[in-house]
Amino acid sequence: MSTTLVVLVLVMPASAGSKARIVRLSDVQGTVQIERAPGDGFDRAFMNLPVIEGTKIKTGKDGRAEIEFEDGSALRLAPGSEISFANLSLGDEGQKLNAVDLVSGTVYANLHLKNAYDKKTGDQFQLNFARESLTVEQSAHFRAELNGSSRATIAVFKGKVSATGPSGQFDLADKHSATLSFTAGDPAAKDTFKIAKNYEAEPTDAWDHQQSDYHDQYATTTSSASLASPYAYGMSDLNYYGNFMQVPGYGNVWQPYFIGAGWSPFMDGAWSSYPGMGYMWVSGYPWGWMPYNYGNWAFAPGFGWVWQPGNWNSWNAYPTVVNAPAKTLIPTAPITGHQTVMVGRGPAFEPANGAPERLTINPGSAGFGVPRGSVNHLDRFAKKMNQTAHPVTVSTIQPARTLGPATSGFSGSSPMGERSAAPAMSAHPVPAAAGARPH
Repeated sequence: MSTTLVVLVLVMPASAGSKARIVRLSDVQGTVQIERAPGDGFDRAFMNLPVIEGTKIKTGKDGRAEIEFEDGSALRLAPGSEISFANLSLGDEGQKLNAVDLVSGTVYANLHLKNAYDKKTGDQFQLNFARESLTVEQSAHFRAELNGSSRATIAVFKGKVSATGPSGQFDLADKHSATLSFTAGDPAAKDTFKIAKNYEAEPTDAWDHQQSDYHDQYATTTSSASLASPYAYGMSDLNYYGNFMQVPGYGNVWQPYFIGAGWSPFMDGAWSSYPGMGYMWVSGYPWGWMPYNYGNWAFAPGFGWVWQPGNWNSWNAYPTVVNAPAKTLIPTAPITGHQTVMVGRGPAFEPANGAPERLTINPGSAGFGVPRGSVNHLDRFAKKMNQTAHPVTVSTIQPARTLGPATSGFSGSSPMGERSAAPAMSAHPVPAAAGARPH
């Protein structure tokens, strides 16, 4: 008879009866910092950290970051930028209410709002900067850049946005841009704006479009199309780094590539503390969002560890586990303290310059250290590893760095040598904290 192990679940305020929401820090490249709650202080950010109302995120000169919302919408921060989440909540009709303050730098927004035209039941998004506000009443893709305290530029790639503030009110349509000039020192003076029927490309536009192409390409596959989930955040990563399949007795499940015989989903990650919420498990794997916050992990004989989707009405701070082997070691959340506690190799950090030209993927890595979209046909290399049980060395594709629109297929590369995506791993998970750092 199989043994069932259930880890206690902390149901967070993102459950159906709450007005609060939790979204995902979905990509971190280079220097990125996060302040989890007002006054908490900035700390180094890493992928899969939860983002709640009041969170601040800022990027260094070499940093880029992406925040993914429940519907698959995304905000992306260019280098030298900072945003604050002023509102992440649910309205009375269940609509998602989003308000983000652009403190400095450049932010890209690619939004897929539900029922946006209905002001009573539709999702809402507002971007505030200086004394101005942008509102979105339909799906849109745009860039907002704050140039110090005197000027801002808005470029709309797709859809339409509306601006309201001392400069007046205006709509900005597809392929148009606006330059706003702010009047400092005189509260009675009006800001001014100028609309153009085109926009100037920025160096980070290609990166933004490349990331959008990645999500579009992998958001839905034949195997995941039947997944009855109200959420889309993390779906593109699940389809890129693994696959869905039917397992007798377990139903429609998902499994990452490159797991090897001794892999456990709890080998690498961290416990991160949030004021008023306690510790949350943060997976170190680039796909590690939905499989740890919804549904449960199960050990299927003959298949290994698989994720069973479900339990969409609650957001789990701890992963739940079913039918675990007797010797499975699962990390336990610290009882007290505010430090971020590392487990195994800890959380994932992507270098600012992307993957090297040649990357070695080891058995048991489960995609750890493989930047999203950096390897074409990842599934083929996974199949090869399953057949040989040996590491595979792959050619990678570099992040876009040039002006102008990015081409699909993540083109471009630079010679950067070779490295291993993850060190060869022990057949046993590392259950204890490998160390701690200040919160």
